[in-house]
Amino acid sequence: MARGFYVTTPIYYISGDPHIGHAYTTIVADVLARTAREGGLAHFLTGTDEHGQKVADAAAAAGKSPQEWCDELVPRWKELFALYHVEYDDFIRTTEPRHERVVQAVFEKMRAAGDVYLGKYEGWYCVEDETFWPESKLIEGKCPTCGRKVDWLSEDDWFFRLSKYTDRLKQHFREHPEWVRPRAVYNEMVALLEEGLDDLSISRTNFTWGIPVPEGAGVIYVWFDALLNYISALGWPDGANLRTFWPAGVQLIGKEIARFHTLIWPAMLWSIGEAAPDLVYAHGWITVEGQKMGKSLGNAVDPFLLAERFGADALRYFLLREAPFGSDFSYSEEKIVQRYNSDLGNDLGNLLRRSLAMLEQYRNGLVPQAATGAIAERFAELGVRVRGFIFQLQFRDALEAIWELVTALNQTIEERKPWVLYKEGRSAELDALLYELCEGLRWLAILLAPFMPERARAMWQQLGVEEPIDTSWDDAVRWGGIAAGTQTAPGEALFPRLELVR
Repeated sequence: MARGFYVTTPIYYISGDPHIGHAYTTIVADVLARTAREGGLAHFLTGTDEHGQKVADAAAAAGKSPQEWCDELVPRWKELFALYHVEYDDFIRTTEPRHERVVQAVFEKMRAAGDVYLGKYEGWYCVEDETFWPESKLIEGKCPTCGRKVDWLSEDDWFFRLSKYTDRLKQHFREHPEWVRPRAVYNEMVALLEEGLDDLSISRTNFTWGIPVPEGAGVIYVWFDALLNYISALGWPDGANLRTFWPAGVQLIGKEIARFHTLIWPAMLWSIGEAAPDLVYAHGWITVEGQKMGKSLGNAVDPFLLAERFGADALRYFLLREAPFGSDFSYSEEKIVQRYNSDLGNDLGNLLRRSLAMLEQYRNGLVPQAATGAIAERFAELGVRVRGFIFQLQFRDALEAIWELVTALNQTIEERKPWVLYKEGRSAELDALLYELCEGLRWLAILLAPFMPERARAMWQQLGVEEPIDTSWDDAVRWGGIAAGTQTAPGEALFPRLELVR
């Protein structure tokens, strides 16, 4: 049996409400999963990271227990993903018994193999990022990631023999130069490897909110705990889903956590006899005035308000069209309004409205006999191109390729002037043009469905197509799919014009 496609987001640290950056990563995973499902088995995992000192501190500040704090926040994340039309297959919480069992079993297996040992930790620790830092990495004595103060820790802890896997990691990076992307992150991780890796402290004794160390004191370090969610959700060590979907096809992360996912995570997997993921992709940040967006910086944008203002599908489009995936890009409502009115309103929405209005006026809304013309020949390979771009995580390129068809259909209206064809009684030419427009719109609905699922369905309904939109791309993206005589049903504008509120 062929391995299924497994895509994961990082599990989101539940120290407060989600922001648009969390929606961004999850939308990307959703686009990948939706596309993969058209061609076979796919599994999409997301969830919440609920242990660690930062969660315990946030809960205490709110006058709640850590579990109460997490239980109250988790529905907010699920509500966000539903609002943005995200269809995950599994949502894991690190406080679930299924996860705790796996973490403790992995710890025991590593300890039995000699990869986990008891030692003394002394060094700098950032509570905000739950990260240990050597003195050489501090910037003016502060955490290099968040800029906050670090605390000196000295305690007896359990350690993972990360240094043991240094040579194997170097070999893996050499032999798989595309397994970490983009290239800048790959190069950064190689540089860290060349500096050498220290063994990793994987337990804490200065607080209690975490998974208990089996037959020992303290709790398991939150990052050791959190990374294992990707296999605990598949039922490690012998779950059917594990053998169907592991190793992961794509693991999506923010670039600030690349070290954990590309140096520590594969070593942990090799220690328990599992393979490293095929691809770890560290995407860029959404910035506001040049600063990374985040709760801790106080510049997080409320994704619920954004969806209310612009619509979830328009936000999905903006996030994936605005910049190449992997790059940082800046956010502003002005940019969103510009993309919305230009690309979505004028180009796509107006194309659908004009085409169906002419069909209604000239042919009572009925699709004429099939015809093959220049559009069919020019875009015969468009489905293959778009799918290829998606699986290369080149989402902007995929959307730009789709927009080539949008532009071509708009141009053919202007060039062939259906109103003139009607006036001059050139019925065969008019029928051929109207068919091209309807079939082209059908293709657009299919190709846009992973990106804008709700608006694509609205297009589908207005086109009057009876079969489901989520049929196989191989069958659907073939010219001639909309049947002659189909009764179209023009509806409300896909993207009503927006004005910028200042």
